Amino acid sequence: MSPDPGLAPYFPGPWPAEDGGPRRLQAPGTGAMPGPATVGGIDIASRTELMLTMVVTREPGEVFLLKHGLGDGVPSVVDRIDPDSLETVATSGELAGGPMWPGSMAAHANGSLHVIFGNHAHKLSSDLTVEASVTLPRNRPYNGFVVLPDGTLVTKDFAGSRALAPIAPDEREPCELIALDPDDLTILDRCILPEPSIARLSALEETVYIVGDTSLLRCGWDSVTKKFVPDPEFVATYRTLDGQTYGWDCVLTLGAAWFLDNGDGTTNFDASFEGKGISTEPLHLVRVDLETAHVELTEVCGLPGGLIANPPLIDPDRRIAVAYDSGNGHMTAFDIAEDGSLSRRWERKQNHAAHLVHLADRGLVLTGDFDRVKGTEDVVLLDISTGAEVARADTGGPIQSTVFPGMGHDGTLYWCSMTTVSRLRLR
Repeated sequence: MSPDPGLAPYFPGPWPAEDGGPRRLQAPGTGAMPGPATVGGIDIASRTELMLTMVVTREPGEVFLLKHGLGDGVPSVVDRIDPDSLETVATSGELAGGPMWPGSMAAHANGSLHVIFGNHAHKLSSDLTVEASVTLPRNRPYNGFVVLPDGTLVTKDFAGSRALAPIAPDEREPCELIALDPDDLTILDRCILPEPSIARLSALEETVYIVGDTSLLRCGWDSVTKKFVPDPEFVATYRTLDGQTYGWDCVLTLGAAWFLDNGDGTTNFDASFEGKGISTEPLHLVRVDLETAHVELTEVCGLPGGLIANPPLIDPDRRIAVAYDSGNGHMTAFDIAEDGSLSRRWERKQNHAAHLVHLADRGLVLTGDFDRVKGTEDVVLLDISTGAEVARADTGGPIQSTVFPGMGHDGTLYWCSMTTVSRLRLR
């Protein structure tokens, strides 16, 4: 896979943001990475650290870890950790936060780190000194952000239920996009969406895509006027079946948005999503054509009680989609035809729930596998073409990861759960 031109507003490196960048390809933005051509195993080290969300990397050796407190009104913290020992070598200290939900961090092309957690945004220097902060308009969590080509940050509030704040589906309120200046965090513009959204944002050039609780929406950005340009004509309704629930984050590639539905029930998490789904309609891989807004639904495993909280993975070169159902512990890969239609390629039982890492040049995908009996989560490398297991290692983490991995310049992988950060080296 060649470098992603959509990463120009981010700091140049393999993993400057969640999912590697705003298209959520879950692949290193620098293209091919160092490491063995043939993988024979995984060397792993882990450290316990509570309430982790993600790792992003900047310069070689710079690994930044985002974490937060437990409960509402809690702060977030950014630590720089040693890339080998995982020990903290510098910290931001407590940053003003707010209502708890995993936030987001990105390394910006202007040299700064940006953090959004709770209802606050912060700009940090590379030595983790706070350079600017802003309180966001709504007293809700803001769950993630994207950086547009002109460097503008775009975020939105989270409309879903949380363990500390359940919301009935008919009580969800429409969300609002917020655009922030990357240098001083001034609010440049605001745009109320036509429906609630639980998913995180994705972006393709100057267009932001939002998975609402019934439809895929999009909104443009004018880099000259610094204003949102709503696109009311593009509304792709994907919730059309009784017993189907809302979707999460979308991947933008091959002329389509790709995401998974049946996200309702994530507040039932009890160290794993297995058996915790409440949707009665089977979980689907959703494909939305970005030109026509045409929607196609394809069942992942055909079982009720499906549940996810994260995106699928799309390999645009091999034209393979990897989907999963965390409620039923099932993964399925599909071949993608030129017309966008899908056919099953392989299936396997595996308790995966986190975001993924695509090692495209090796044809591998980094996944998780939580074992309730053992009480820990393994990381598992799969061959994307066959679904065969290539390597496996025990993280020692006592809960299933539902958050974000990352990658360093030397090909080292980092796996995060809410209790554990792990360093993985392929051999």
